[in-house]
Amino acid sequence: MTHLRKMMLEELERRNYSQATTRRYLRFVERFAQHFGKSPDKLSPDPIRTYQAYLLKVRKLDPGSVENHVAALRFFFLHTLHRHEFRQFLPYPKTRRKLPKILSQEEVTRLIDASSSLFERTLLMVLYGTGMRRSEVARLKLADIDSQRMVIHVVNGKGGKDRDLPLSATLLETLRAHWRWLKPQVYLFPSRMHRDREQPITDKIVWRACTEAANRAGLRKRVTPHLVRHSWATHLLEDGTDLRTIQLLLGHEDLEVTARYLHLSQQRLQQVANPIEELKLVSVDQCSRAFHRPRRP
Repeated sequence: MTHLRKMMLEELERRNYSQATTRRYLRFVERFAQHFGKSPDKLSPDPIRTYQAYLLKVRKLDPGSVENHVAALRFFFLHTLHRHEFRQFLPYPKTRRKLPKILSQEEVTRLIDASSSLFERTLLMVLYGTGMRRSEVARLKLADIDSQRMVIHVVNGKGGKDRDLPLSATLLETLRAHWRWLKPQVYLFPSRMHRDREQPITDKIVWRACTEAANRAGLRKRVTPHLVRHSWATHLLEDGTDLRTIQLLLGHEDLEVTARYLHLSQQRLQQVANPIEELKLVSVDQCSRAFHRPRRP
């Protein structure tokens, strides 16, 4: 491990960054250094500017991905090297905030029923039945499931925060069948690659379960774990759950982030009283007769 990498790792650990963020930041800074073929502390501000343009124009990364690269470089130069003058050369790219697509309840049913195994079915049901992030599902432990209180504990979620989620009777029945079949000891979804010591599955396994089940179900939408999470939250809203409760269940810091589900709710859109209904317009039949009246010679 190089001296700079060790310094950056210590700063990340000192601030209690998650393991996933730590790995990502170190990887992005390493790629930055490899691009120029020299130690990044020897670079001037100009290469930083050209590198950001390279990510957008040459590699054609989306602004959200470039934003992650910029965050890693900002951390390295500002907190590891304490070169705060570099801040102005590391602007975050302007990103387009798209509304996520969602699955209907009929599509969710098709997705889960297309599972190839009880393992995959349980995983998909946990995703939709709790709205957890894929990393949270992958690390879910048996001890986090409280069948007495009908609660699932999310321990050390995004931002290092814990939260509780409701456990439905339907999901509990599937969880018990899954346990009787697999007999996991620590993690609900253990990795089969570590028989000597039980380890959780990776995020990629959760992702693959969604995409493969979606293909078998014939769904044309690009189904990801996050899409399932969006769908769960939107369906909660349509069933009458208030935004503040949904915010707590999803583990959102800002209510504004949760508020986007108002735009996704078909039920809410249909309940909007459109002012065009109040206009006293001539009927379309009368208009048609007037528009198509034959011209006088």
